[in-house]
Amino acid sequence: MAKIYISLGSNIEPVRYLKAALVDLDRHFDNLVLSSVFESEAVGFDGTNFLNMVVAADTSLSIEAVVTTFKQIEQDNGRVVGAKKFAARTLDLDLLLYDDVVCQLPVALPRAEILYNAFVLWPLAEVAPTLIHPIAQQSYQSLWAEYDKSEQKLWPIEFHWSA
Repeated sequence: MAKIYISLGSNIEPVRYLKAALVDLDRHFDNLVLSSVFESEAVGFDGTNFLNMVVAADTSLSIEAVVTTFKQIEQDNGRVVGAKKFAARTLDLDLLLYDDVVCQLPVALPRAEILYNAFVLWPLAEVAPTLIHPIAQQSYQSLWAEYDKSEQKLWPIEFHWSA
């Protein structure tokens, strides 16, 4: 079993699509652990605010199969294939970590945005505070403590979901 960490984001009916994604993730993966949900301004384009969170889970799937599952969940929830990177979206699922694997294919792991985006690092630090980043060799809690919080504004919101 591998431990994976997944970034979820949405700015089109975000509560609806985050809940739908959690239902799907719960069907495909085991032992989900959810961070708080954070609201943040759009990064890279002018758009409505996003809701973001990180989910830890266990899987016996390969990295490639995990990514394929995420793409199917996104499409099932209205994500347009081939849409611009910096645009509004119903659902965005990104594999952040797969155990302590460091690779470039089939996807880059660990995902680079862990170190650059508050909406990824803060919730990851919540669900895996003592886990060590396989390249930076620091815990996510330490990385978050050192992060320049003036760069991106985000705040936790009330969110309820149960499997």
